[in-house]
Amino acid sequence: MKLQTATRLGLYAVLELARDPDKTLSSADLAERFGVSSHHLAKVLGTLSNAGLVRGGRGASGGYRFTGNRRRTTLMDIVALFEPAPGSRAKEPGEDTDIGSALQRVLIEIDEIAEATLRSISLETMLKSKGPSLRSG
Repeated sequence: MKLQTATRLGLYAVLELARDPDKTLSSADLAERFGVSSHHLAKVLGTLSNAGLVRGGRGASGGYRFTGNRRRTTLMDIVALFEPAPGSRAKEPGEDTDIGSALQRVLIEIDEIAEATLRSISLETMLKSKGPSLRSG
C-alpha cells in the first residue's frame, strides 16, 4: 500500500497534535517540522478539521489542536480520509489478462492485510509503544 503525500501528512499532523492535545500548533509550525508548504498542509488540516480530529483557531493564540479520541481513532481512520475507497480505482492496463488478474488478487490481499494492520493501531498505541521520541515533551 503506497500512501499519497496528503495521507502521510495527515498521519504526521494528527500524531504530532495528539501527543499533547492541550498544545496548539500553527500550520506554519507543522509545515516547517514536516518540510512541506503550509498551503499544502492547510488543505490536509482542513480535511482533518472537517472529520472532527483537529480544531483550528485564528488570531494571536490561533493554530491547531487535536480534538479526537486517541484511544478510539486508528491510523486507518486517518488514511481513509485521504485514500480512495477500495475498489474505486480505475483498472490498469494488463489487469484483464490471466497474469494481471492473478497479480491483482495478490495485491488486493496485501492491501487487505495493510488495512487490517492500520485498523488495529490506535493513536494512543502508536504514541505509547514507539518509545520516548513520540511522547509529548
